[in-house]
Amino acid sequence: MNKASTALRNQPQLITYADRLGGGLDAIQALLSGPLAGLFGGVHLLPFYTPFDGADAGFDPTDHTTVDPRLGSWTDIQRLAKTHDVVADFIVNHVSRESREFSDLARHGAESAYAGMFLTFDAVYPEGATEQDLLSVYRPRPGLPFVPVRWGGQRRLAWSTFTPAQIDVDVRHPQGQAYLDRVLGALTSNGVSLLRLDAVGYAVKTPGTSSFMTPDTLAFIAELTERARDRGVEILVEVHGHYSLQIAVAEQVDWVYDFALPPLILHALFTGDARVLGHWLEIRPANAVTVLDTHDGIGVVDVGPTDFPTAQPGLLSADDIDILVNRIHDNSEQTSRAATGLSASNLDIYQVNCTYYDALGRDDDAYLIARALQLFTPGIPQIYYVGLLAGTNDVDLLTASGVGRDINRGQYTAAEIEAQLRRPVVRDLIRLIRLRAQHRAFAGTCQIRSEDTTIAIEWTNDTERATLTVDFAARTMDLAWTDGSTPRQMTRWPCRDA
Repeated sequence: MNKASTALRNQPQLITYADRLGGGLDAIQALLSGPLAGLFGGVHLLPFYTPFDGADAGFDPTDHTTVDPRLGSWTDIQRLAKTHDVVADFIVNHVSRESREFSDLARHGAESAYAGMFLTFDAVYPEGATEQDLLSVYRPRPGLPFVPVRWGGQRRLAWSTFTPAQIDVDVRHPQGQAYLDRVLGALTSNGVSLLRLDAVGYAVKTPGTSSFMTPDTLAFIAELTERARDRGVEILVEVHGHYSLQIAVAEQVDWVYDFALPPLILHALFTGDARVLGHWLEIRPANAVTVLDTHDGIGVVDVGPTDFPTAQPGLLSADDIDILVNRIHDNSEQTSRAATGLSASNLDIYQVNCTYYDALGRDDDAYLIARALQLFTPGIPQIYYVGLLAGTNDVDLLTASGVGRDINRGQYTAAEIEAQLRRPVVRDLIRLIRLRAQHRAFAGTCQIRSEDTTIAIEWTNDTERATLTVDFAARTMDLAWTDGSTPRQMTRWPCRDA
């Protein structure tokens, strides 16, 4: 398997909220040039728009074209972009109900300059809709995607895929397209290298279909990708669904997420069986961003069977997934159960809300094996800030907010970051990240070999070599790489501090 070509730096990236890892954009800059120097070639800054702390943690901007001044400014983004690839969320499906545009529409109705920007029930179903039409719409949460709103002097049903605080944009209307162009211009003119298309699978509504990842959706993604490429940036598509969907989408865009990797690594570590993970490593797209954890939960829909749009088996069976999820809950001492499914105001019931470290029962060796697999898997690895610090479930934040995903969205002060960086498991993880970031072998080609209980991943570039062999039955790994000064000498892992 050859590594995918890319204009991005072939190095790990950090995923973080701008306010939760030290306090602001200046703190992120200081970390990347200080204690984290040499580890990351890029940084995915989760929504830093106005406001960054709305109803959906920044994914409901009132102004998608400005940096929330409490975090910094576009100047801070531009400064980061001089040394790192900057990844930013392009929230194409919706905006905040409190946005200037929707507020104007609520006051003036059809006379508003933004009357065509927002999607209504009758814009999608001008002839009305049957019960079956509505039940066919795919939504990863209970209920129908509509919310009553004030539209001038009228009451209308606006389309609201996620929460009543987020109103969907009509991406096919000229006003909707003009809005997306304004956002695209703001992001690309300030140094962003990669745009993550948030919730793009839901962006195009087509009557008589599920309105999720339909041919119309794929056409829209292709159009948006070309517009972004014309501005010199690449596109990362964020979509959860059957694993075959990621493979299909990967053929059309620059990057997709490998959302199947996190649960499959857990499955292999829990069972000692490497066959399913090994199969996935052979068929997965190489132009993937690899993650173990993100600001959302650990997805299971990505490896399971589906009835949408037709019945297809998963990489894991429904029974396998049930066992996997319950093992995570047991490992986390049931704290993840209180944050998952229909508990705790969850937006997505197909994800387990838990830190990856807690999902593995805070087992340092298993955690480092999982991270090594992520870092050696072809693609661009992204390390979530909580995962970087081997963070544990933040039950206090969950209790305070009542939002399930907050269990993995803790806030770290500068002093707390300094303390976490001294932990042995974090120091070892940093060594792994540094190896992936700096070793020349990862600029070469990759060969993957798997057996019933073992997986070996080897990168080769001329005389440089890096090899990872994991025995899942024994829960051990053998990591070796060439030393740059003596290219044919191999050094063994781990090498913990005395």
